[in-house]
Amino acid sequence: MSMQIVNPGLLTTVQDKGRFGFQRQGVIVSGAMDTFALRAANVLVGNEENAAALEVTLMGAVIRFEADSLISVCGGNLSPAIEGEPVPLWRPLLIREGSILEFGPCRSGARAYLAVAGGIDVPPVMHSRSTYLRAEIGGHEGRALKADDRLGFGQLSETAAGYLKARQAALRARKWLAAEWFMGNEALPAYAKEPVIRVIRGREYDAFTEESQTAFVTRTFRITPQSDRMGYRLQGETLVFKESLETLSEAVSFGTVQVPPEGNPIVLMADRQTIGGYPRIAQVITADLPVLAQAKPGDSIRFAEVSLQEAEELYIRKELEFERLTRAIKLYLKAR
Repeated sequence: MSMQIVNPGLLTTVQDKGRFGFQRQGVIVSGAMDTFALRAANVLVGNEENAAALEVTLMGAVIRFEADSLISVCGGNLSPAIEGEPVPLWRPLLIREGSILEFGPCRSGARAYLAVAGGIDVPPVMHSRSTYLRAEIGGHEGRALKADDRLGFGQLSETAAGYLKARQAALRARKWLAAEWFMGNEALPAYAKEPVIRVIRGREYDAFTEESQTAFVTRTFRITPQSDRMGYRLQGETLVFKESLETLSEAVSFGTVQVPPEGNPIVLMADRQTIGGYPRIAQVITADLPVLAQAKPGDSIRFAEVSLQEAEELYIRKELEFERLTRAIKLYLKAR
């Protein structure tokens, strides 16, 4: 089973949850920007949540399926359609051999995740199939996808294989079929056009003036066009240090908010470096990273402070909800 890239769109890459365990050697984590959408897309087609999928950015990918396949599309709404018919997000879809899935204009969010039953079968590099473009490792030949690329699928889980087989006869009558059930909005992160991103204080928070500390959580910031998978550069209230500050380079993570000398914050994202030397005013909480990942250049965001305990409780609650969701999806897929 495989699919052919007819048009890769603006930027389409193979991603999983990331390349962990090698940061001390200077190898970045990379992986999906919106890990919730990636994980959800995978469990909807019977995969393990870390299976490799496609991350489609903003617009344009066109993909032909060369065998009957079980797929799902989660994350941003990039107007997915099969043979011209709009298809729903956040639910399993069966697509017939020879049919074309096309992503159109971006209606909301920034990134869509296309999962296929069996996962995208590319060679793992350092235990991950994620693409890191700057180092040209992982994914499909270490690069963004191009027209005429072909990607094979791994072995389907027993659940996915049974679900596909039970519906193949019905699929013969049309190009695609959607499951009657889906993930409701209450199960999703708080995606929004102008999201409020929750943070905890960073290590150098007290190095900023009181006025800057207040402005950080009361003013709006705009994501600039100079933003990418490595980091979001923000424009808004200039943040000022109490006095000249020199810091040693220390570890950073997904969601670290650094402030260079000119005072415009940078939020580090999936392709972040392993260490950084700019002062850290805040850290985005894990529960809100998917929401931030769906913001795009030109969008506005705001920050709100929470305590470390609140951040931990939100993370645990979200993970428990996702675990329950995964169990429910498995039951639905088995009740074929």
